[in-house]
Amino acid sequence: MANVAFVGLGVMGYPMAGHLARAGHEVTVYNRTAEKAAQWVAQYGGRACATPAEAAQEQDFVMVCVGNDQDLLEVIGGSQGVLAGARSGAVIVDHTTASAGVARQLSELAAASGVGFLDAPVSGGQAGAENGQLTVMVGGEEAVFDLARPVINSYARMLKLMGPIGSGQLTKMVNQICIAGLVQGLSEALHFAQCAGIDGEAAVSVISKGAAQSWQMENRHKTMLAGEFDFGFAVDWMRKDLSIVLDESRRNGAQLPITALVDQFYADVQQMGGGRWDTSSLIARLKSGK
Repeated sequence: MANVAFVGLGVMGYPMAGHLARAGHEVTVYNRTAEKAAQWVAQYGGRACATPAEAAQEQDFVMVCVGNDQDLLEVIGGSQGVLAGARSGAVIVDHTTASAGVARQLSELAAASGVGFLDAPVSGGQAGAENGQLTVMVGGEEAVFDLARPVINSYARMLKLMGPIGSGQLTKMVNQICIAGLVQGLSEALHFAQCAGIDGEAAVSVISKGAAQSWQMENRHKTMLAGEFDFGFAVDWMRKDLSIVLDESRRNGAQLPITALVDQFYADVQQMGGGRWDTSSLIARLKSGK
């Protein structure tokens, strides 16, 4: 078993850290809101620290799951960040969805301190985190990945090294491109069925057994038909991720016309007051006549 710190106890990090504790690891936590860290310790044991630097001291691994590039730079590279406390030989595993560029920058900072680094964004949403069934796509050196693999497996269903630093983030971008298109397509299909007088539930029961089947269809069609959007990844977070995707596409020359369009559709949902609705709320935009 390992000594592990977990930095960032949001809707994903809180249960992920819990799985580490259940697996028998010694877990230390840090969260910007100290009350959340205290709640986690009351539920799972371990201890909470006042800064990321303190949490990282004497740890074998430091897992990070925060909001964006700027948050990462602060909690890892800041004056009270992880690298200010991490020992040489430790490994940072960053589960934040962020840019490939910041992953490379932080990897270089970590290497200068003798610390390993993996960019390891996750897919599977809050349910995947709670059930320990996340897909984890990783960028970094194979030797560092092999060290971290048993720890990450505490909450992973699928875990794969995709290539050098930044490859995990780039793979997560591929994931978000797929989700954006799939959710828009499903939204249009269900909206069309309702407008045409077709029973949406009956239609899905048929088409989900054919080529149209998807995770989104199986897990979100009922709530979409009911107009309920409190079941997962929020629109605000998706727009953050799609911003990263579109920035990267401008650098690498990829043509993403559908992704760019769906990003604007999500902006419409935000204007409707749906920033905290889940990503399946694209159907609400269609129903509104936008």
